Amino acid sequence: MINYRRYRRQIERTYEDSATISRYTKKKDPVSKEEKQVLEPIQEDQACKLSQTGLPRTGQTEDANNLEYDAKLFIAPELEIKQGDVIAVTRKATGRAESYTAGEPFPPYQSHQEVNLTRRDWA
Repeated sequence: MINYRRYRRQIERTYEDSATISRYTKKKDPVSKEEKQVLEPIQEDQACKLSQTGLPRTGQTEDANNLEYDAKLFIAPELEIKQGDVIAVTRKATGRAESYTAGEPFPPYQSHQEVNLTRRDWA
């Protein structure tokens, strides 16, 4: 029999980053009475581990250098992450936060979940 609690503790020892998970929700503007999409945090300061899964793809144009790459997030299995969520990961090593868009999450394991992320930015 697998001791998932022990296995989870071992995995969580590698978590050196923190994540804030945000989701777009519809909110009614009190002044204009119009519905707008608003990005709201649903989980903050969650311990996690970010791992790069591919080399950055760049698209140099005259105006900007577009940057795109994929990463994988390892995080607690009880957190609900949906495709399209915006996840801001703060790296412990640098203290910088970078935003990613979540892909469809793989069904969680008992010890952790793995979420594919995409980062799109320009330099």
